[in-house]
Amino acid sequence: MKTLVASILPLAVAALLGSAAFAEEAAPANGAAPAHHEEGATPHYPLKEPKEQEWTFAGPFGHYDKAQLQRGLKVYTEVCSACHSMSLVPFRMLDELGYSEAQVKAFAANYEVQDGPNAAGEMFSRKAVPSDHFPSPFPNAEAAAASNNGAAPPDFSLIAKAREVERGFPRFVVDIFTQYQESGPDYIYSLLTGYEEPPAGFQVPQGAHYNPYFHAAAAFAMPKPLSDGQVTYDDGAPATVDQYAKDVSSFLMWAAEPHLEERKRTGFMVMIFLAIFTVLIYLTKRSVYANKEH
Repeated sequence: MKTLVASILPLAVAALLGSAAFAEEAAPANGAAPAHHEEGATPHYPLKEPKEQEWTFAGPFGHYDKAQLQRGLKVYTEVCSACHSMSLVPFRMLDELGYSEAQVKAFAANYEVQDGPNAAGEMFSRKAVPSDHFPSPFPNAEAAAASNNGAAPPDFSLIAKAREVERGFPRFVVDIFTQYQESGPDYIYSLLTGYEEPPAGFQVPQGAHYNPYFHAAAAFAMPKPLSDGQVTYDDGAPATVDQYAKDVSSFLMWAAEPHLEERKRTGFMVMIFLAIFTVLIYLTKRSVYANKEH
């Protein structure tokens, strides 16, 4: 058995190093499009890999920055909510961002939701309460598509998890050990900050906008949503596109996984338990077989 393992191990290491070298050779320089995006080749989207950012919620001990989440909520409310819904997120969860019960009630009252039927069998509108969810800005998907060049804006409830970009070999192997799980926020940030002028010879369809970070094509219907000075922060944070994109990406990650901190704490305790349990099993085995002949 030891001989078999010893013979396989060098082959596995050589394969891993060879794949890493191939990936390094094939990797684009300065975010440029890979070689298979050349003229006549089949394009692979996104044309540019998402830019990795530093997030407070990254790693096994990651946590949410409540100040950043509050800024992200402000960006969503003042910019994104005009087109995108968050139908799976109730207002009452905003207390996890550091808001009081009265503040949550006041925030929810800014929205109107449809309720009913009443005693007459009719639907009616009322001010939202904390138990309600973020409403959609459109009455239905058809109306949303009609108002956005035929493409209905996606719901933002789980967008940070749904838009994770797959990373090829050997990076996904390394991600297992580094606990990289921020592909979704990296993608959202890159998309919001990645609008560019199309390269020479590239034809952008009418009503579309060039963005090499989009996961399905080189251009899509959403125009650049953010600009410097668009949102005024109460805490004095920079009013820049870069800051807006980071804050709203963090907020959308929280919306998609509000219990991330609890999950990581539980996972850490489980790993500690397994380590202690393994030591106890080993010591038990040593004790049981200490006086037995082998």
